[in-house]
Amino acid sequence: MVPAPVNGIEHPAVLDALAHDAQTGKVLMAMYETRPWEGGEKQLQQLEEKLNAYLSFALDGEMTEAFPHLSGCPLEIQLRTLHEPDETAWGLIRRIREQLSFQDIAFEVIQVEKEGCGNCGCS
Repeated sequence: MVPAPVNGIEHPAVLDALAHDAQTGKVLMAMYETRPWEGGEKQLQQLEEKLNAYLSFALDGEMTEAFPHLSGCPLEIQLRTLHEPDETAWGLIRRIREQLSFQDIAFEVIQVEKEGCGNCGCS
């Protein structure tokens, strides 16, 4: 039996989800957080590490090498979370958005109702 892949912000080496939105032309990269936001430095550090891994994948040519048809597409990174981020997390998210705006990369927070992508009923 093959174990299920491990994802979430606590696993920075794992790309949780990658999709191409044919309607907008955007490349969507999603990361998941199922734990409550409790203001812990460890959780915020994990978010930063995961984001840095995503940015490295997208900006250092690895994504273009793996998916050449996505070259030049606008990028949106999504934080899909079960729980509303606390004020400390929102402070970090605001700083992330500001920095990514200089590179024309969107960073969206999407609160989902249950674990999974939030769209298809997976868990």
